[in-house]
Amino acid sequence: MENSGGITASLQGRYASALYELASESKAVTAVEGDLDKLGAAILGNADLAALIRNPQIGRDAAAAAMAEVGKVLGLHQLTQNFIGVLAGNRRLAALPDVVRAFSTIATAARGEVTAEVTSAHPLSDAQLKALAAKLKAREGKDVKIKANVDPEVLGGLVVRIGSTQIDSSIRTRLNTLANAMKG
Repeated sequence: MENSGGITASLQGRYASALYELASESKAVTAVEGDLDKLGAAILGNADLAALIRNPQIGRDAAAAAMAEVGKVLGLHQLTQNFIGVLAGNRRLAALPDVVRAFSTIATAARGEVTAEVTSAHPLSDAQLKALAAKLKAREGKDVKIKANVDPEVLGGLVVRIGSTQIDSSIRTRLNTLANAMKG
């Protein structure tokens, strides 16, 4: 499988690639991708869970048991739960957020899509997201999956990141550019 950016060269990429292969064989790519999105959101939204996956003092068995409970609460597919158990057994839970991102990249590339991370000062409406996806599809020549983020420090405008390309039309950047120009 061809992956852009050398994803499979990293530890997280190897785990994500192996999970993708298993999910593909089981015809569960969509379910696993949804599970990983839920898991990634849970890690971002719960400081205790984030601390759990990064704590080296928690033993393999305790980490695996805790993550199994998290899997039950989130209603994760059996393949996803088994995978998390393997990460816990190998003491690699800290890599989970990076594995989630790498799996998403692999899955979208396999579907012929690209992922655009869009940051705005305020939540974008469905109509705005649809229009943005259409413009990005015309630019990229592929279907675009948008992951929207909100960062009030952007002030206005958008910051769009597709792979290693960043399009920054935020007011914050424009003000910083103006301030630097005025300094001479």
